[in-house]
Amino acid sequence: MKYRDYIKNVVSSEIYATWSESAIYANTLVIMSFTLNRVYTEWYRNQGYNFTITSSTAYDQKWMRGRNSYENIDRVVDSIFANYLSRPGVRQPIFTSYCDGRRVTCNGLSQWGSKYLSEEGYSPIEIIRYYYGSDMYINTAQSISGVPSSWPGYNLTIGSSGDKVRQMQQQLNRIAQNYPAIPTIAADGIFGPATANAVRAFQGIFNLPQSGIVDYPTWYSISNIYVGVSRISEPN
Repeated sequence: MKYRDYIKNVVSSEIYATWSESAIYANTLVIMSFTLNRVYTEWYRNQGYNFTITSSTAYDQKWMRGRNSYENIDRVVDSIFANYLSRPGVRQPIFTSYCDGRRVTCNGLSQWGSKYLSEEGYSPIEIIRYYYGSDMYINTAQSISGVPSSWPGYNLTIGSSGDKVRQMQQQLNRIAQNYPAIPTIAADGIFGPATANAVRAFQGIFNLPQSGIVDYPTWYSISNIYVGVSRISEPN
């Protein structure tokens, strides 16, 4: 299954959507880093198994077939899915062990402990450093598999210009062929009111905040939908 869908499922299965946003962010980062460490190190495959990760909480983390994720958890995952946890001088994502902190304790993050820390005003990175040490930091992947071009590192809004704007406009125009409620715009590399309206229409269709600004979640949503509709139109 797709990485983002997997993470949304695990986060929804491991913690409560009613927890504060800081706790959800911290737990999501820990879950993503745990997952990416399993993938990067090929932990199971190096032992002769033909899978990457299990759904057993005794060894890995909870994943439930067919479960729905929560809207606020979807939003958090969409906003940071290219991130992972690192230490200076360590190339791979850190193996971030964790447990619920009530029934089971471990040498890592306590899920219920993270909830209490967030209620005390701790930020996500402060929660993470509380459990894993002060040298832990949040890293970002420079490229994402299956995405035509990575996030430019800043929001695209009225007044923005350049190749990233042009690419986004071209992708929106292709998506508009399948979703005609999105107005076609000039792919001129200039982010004006017409582009903002098209972005707002896209956001409304795909359940994003209708800001008219191409932020991190919107950029990757446009990229993913563009890849999807382009594949649909390819001949078999």
